[in-house]
Amino acid sequence: MPTRFRYLVTLTLCLVPAVAASQAPAVPSPVAWWPRVPVQGSLVHVVVRPSAGDSLTVVSGDLAGEPLHFERLTDGFHALGAVPFSAGDSAAAHLVVQRGGDADDTRLVALPVARRRVPRERLRVAPQYAEPPESLAERIRLEQEMVQEVRRRAHQTPRLWQAAFVRPSVGAVTSVFGVARVFNEVLRSRHWGVDFRARWGAPVRATNRGVVALVADLYYSGTTVLIDHGAGLVTGYFHLSRVLVSQGDTVDVGQVIGRVGATGRVTKPHLHWFAAYGEITVDPLDLVRSNGPARFTRGLPP
Repeated sequence: MPTRFRYLVTLTLCLVPAVAASQAPAVPSPVAWWPRVPVQGSLVHVVVRPSAGDSLTVVSGDLAGEPLHFERLTDGFHALGAVPFSAGDSAAAHLVVQRGGDADDTRLVALPVARRRVPRERLRVAPQYAEPPESLAERIRLEQEMVQEVRRRAHQTPRLWQAAFVRPSVGAVTSVFGVARVFNEVLRSRHWGVDFRARWGAPVRATNRGVVALVADLYYSGTTVLIDHGAGLVTGYFHLSRVLVSQGDTVDVGQVIGRVGATGRVTKPHLHWFAAYGEITVDPLDLVRSNGPARFTRGLPP
């Protein structure tokens, strides 16, 4: 087995359908996920493989409360999911297996979760960004609702990507996902994305095929583009100086969608890259790692 696949965990989904006592129980179905122990705020690849003689027809379920969108590939049913940054030592996956002519089988599986260890960053920003005035509370609330609606709708969009995800910028990463942010000496938030070093006006590229779900000037993230890639995945591109696409456009992997800027709560020009699986915010770099969604289209090794 190649080294990169040694940490695949496989369990047996021990399911007993509601059948007559004279009938044999259904053949158990192996369930696997990768990474073996995902860290808080990361993507997870889940697969249910039929055993010999198994007649699986449909697999559905959820992980940490977010729907899983299983697709049948050559070696089984595959789905992407995510574990929240707030997860403890495990995340629950609820799976439903349908077999032709039999009652549905269900199982609750606990995925082990590792703590994400991140540093703190100290930043200086204008006072109104560190502590927005009460007069802006309604604006901020409405903007947050707009973004949440895009994330929820991504579960209703079929998977639009086929190729591997790419980075949106060629710049170096200057701030990683989950960092505790101290603004003007007060701990106020975490960094829910990845920052790239980039000059003003540098190109920003769509990391994969999708539909532009939101183009807006938001208080914190400035000029913002959100792309719905389907199957629950959304990516965001923040603090832009210019947008080159419109809401509703279908964009392709690597397409230039905007230019780097310094709008919103920033200290200097850079690109902030955001990713989410439904309402779970995840490390965007998971999209371009070897275990990312590109593996999903190929399936996992047997």
